[in-house]
Amino acid sequence: MELNHLTLTYKKNIAILTMDAPPANALSSAMITEMREVLKQLQDNLEVHAIILTGAGRFFAAGANIKEFVPAMGDYNKGIEMSKAGQDLCNELEAMTKPVIAAINGPALGGGLEVVMGCHYRIASDKATLGLPEVKLGLVPSFGGTQRLSRMTSIATALELILTGKHIDSQKAYELGIVQLTVSADELMSTAITIASSFIEENSMQSITRAVESVVQGYYQSVSDGLKRENEIFGELFLTADAKEGVQAFVEKRKPQFRHK
Repeated sequence: MELNHLTLTYKKNIAILTMDAPPANALSSAMITEMREVLKQLQDNLEVHAIILTGAGRFFAAGANIKEFVPAMGDYNKGIEMSKAGQDLCNELEAMTKPVIAAINGPALGGGLEVVMGCHYRIASDKATLGLPEVKLGLVPSFGGTQRLSRMTSIATALELILTGKHIDSQKAYELGIVQLTVSADELMSTAITIASSFIEENSMQSITRAVESVVQGYYQSVSDGLKRENEIFGELFLTADAKEGVQAFVEKRKPQFRHK
């Protein structure tokens, strides 16, 4: 498909999806629609085993395109529609069964941070800042930020960041558990590729995708429901050629030859 707001490149089995809408990679309705379409294609592409999401230029993403809000003010249904589109994007990122890594190269604000929180793993450069400044517009985070941030940190921390609208640097984001790793700007992409490779190299995509499914779905379920799904997935994997190969290779003390089936 033709891309107008994104660029897509590949590093072996890793897709690198870059938001590219200068100057600040604002999440316009057009970009959100395009990203959702690309994610579906990447999910269906058997050659893609992991995805890195980043931004072009100085910004990761500076939030929603506020200019689109102006003609919609006073329209309840339009507000609901805009919020749902952003929530659907973040939900689809989180529901990907291939590891999705956010490589946060610069400011990730408002919807930009909410997109970050929809990813499975988050690496921030020392030039990154993160924040949810929607209260300064008389609004609230609406792409899932009021829900995911409190689950990543705590209710108190989420309320502090949301109610003040303040920005935090990458080190503070690491301390709060919002990102898993901080690196210098010139190491960001190489580190993201190394992390992605460590997830997928020499492993069966059957077990990778099912592990992501089990963890993400279980996160929003009761422990008993999560354990039930884990149990079912384990049994289902017993039916795969890769599991048979992996177990046999272990017994024979050799490297497994997975075919991702």
